[in-house]
Amino acid sequence: MNIFKNPPRENWRNLCERPQLDLDSLTGTVKNILENVKRSGDRALIDLTLKFDNVSLEQLEVTNDEIQQSEKYLSASLKNSIQLAARNIQKFHAAQKRDVLTIDTMPGVTCWRKATPIEKIGIYIPGGSAPLFSTVLMLGIPATLGGCKEVILCTPPNEKGGVNSAILYAARLVGVTRIFKAGGAQAIAAMAYGTESIPQVYKIFGPGNQFVTKAKQLVSEEGVAIDMPAGPSEVLVIADETADPSFIASDLLSQAEHGPDSQVMLVVNEKVTVDSIIKEIKNQLETLPRKDTAEKALANSRIIIFDEESAGIDFVNEYAPEHLIINTKNSDEVAGKITNAGSVFLGAYTPESAGDYASGTNHTLPTNGYAKAYAGVSLDSFVKYITFQKITQEGIKTLGPIVEEMAEAELLQAHKRAISIRLKQINS
Repeated sequence: MNIFKNPPRENWRNLCERPQLDLDSLTGTVKNILENVKRSGDRALIDLTLKFDNVSLEQLEVTNDEIQQSEKYLSASLKNSIQLAARNIQKFHAAQKRDVLTIDTMPGVTCWRKATPIEKIGIYIPGGSAPLFSTVLMLGIPATLGGCKEVILCTPPNEKGGVNSAILYAARLVGVTRIFKAGGAQAIAAMAYGTESIPQVYKIFGPGNQFVTKAKQLVSEEGVAIDMPAGPSEVLVIADETADPSFIASDLLSQAEHGPDSQVMLVVNEKVTVDSIIKEIKNQLETLPRKDTAEKALANSRIIIFDEESAGIDFVNEYAPEHLIINTKNSDEVAGKITNAGSVFLGAYTPESAGDYASGTNHTLPTNGYAKAYAGVSLDSFVKYITFQKITQEGIKTLGPIVEEMAEAELLQAHKRAISIRLKQINS
């Protein structure tokens, strides 16, 4: 990890840059995949699965027998853990339901807003070396709570052409309606356009690598809604001299092991012994099964030292991390000054991995600085709000002349006439 001490503010933008692939090459590759799936449907998905995953598929949809059999491959302990996590996630998201609030803006004019489910939802679950069954809980539970009628799931097959048992178990637990063996940008294309097997959806959720993120961005330009730009994972830890170096190292490595394009950042004050943290990172790194992956991520990561706490907080808000861990003696006070972050973890005993799995908050969060404008997934992500209004004769008599005058000023005579005709009828 590269170390910077009191970098001037004009350099912060460079320090906040995330690792990127060749964007021109990335965009071109993903566009070709999207067009291939749009043109050839299932045939393209099967061919691309063979090309990218080295797996030959006869059919894309996971059968009911495969889903039911998945349970026997999981330990009772893991199933209990998944169930407990699901209860916490369900409890947190159920509390986000809103009552319909009716407002009389003036006598005779009533307005309200009502949540209605997004009927067709697509969930993308990364597979490969890290099958994220926890994301099934994070997306499937609020989709069910929101009342979505159709919730399909796409995930890449393993080397045997199957799907990770924990993914299937979690999907069954939360009420996913259909599951398909498709990964990468081609899965996003299938859900966006529809194929012979995979139905078209109205909104696509789920994290992924830069190919998946780019595919989501491109299909959103064609009218398919997406949750947010959620690309490679990242964490920023802000720590002071009271923080245990082993805690800091473990938190940084927990994100570094996600993928080589992940990024971890550490912001500390001048009282922190950085050498002890680096030593801990090296020691813990040696025991990680995903050591090579974590090492590549650490190459893109930084330690930044600030003499002033306020400068460190300003830098955090400029970076806008997906995950922010505040491991300081005054963590609550620091948290009150955070304006840009996906999800915040306070104190020495709140690791980011708790939120990744089982505390109850959602782990599908904005990355790459998008936390400046986007929030993480919530129950609201699975519904849309329709506004309603009802005006009585009394209301139109009061409001009508105001609308007439405004429409006249905008030179929209038909708008004015829609009011005038009604007022004339009432007054006749």
